[in-house]
Amino acid sequence: MKVILDIKDNKAAFVMELLNNLSFVKTKPLSNENAILIDEIKEAVEELKLVRQGKIKARPARDLINEL
Repeated sequence: MKVILDIKDNKAAFVMELLNNLSFVKTKPLSNENAILIDEIKEAVEELKLVRQGKIKARPARDLINEL
């Protein structure tokens, strides 16, 4: 199982040391860029769920492409 933790900077070293001392846990810190990317993907998936449920209206892909 993979888990992403959001840890305050002043507690990160403690938590990382704790996790590294557990033989059954492997740790791999994320870069800030990757953490932002994961958050943006999560947000996009949630929006897609709302569109599929009919709670929000989707924009046509052509509008999105023209915006770029």
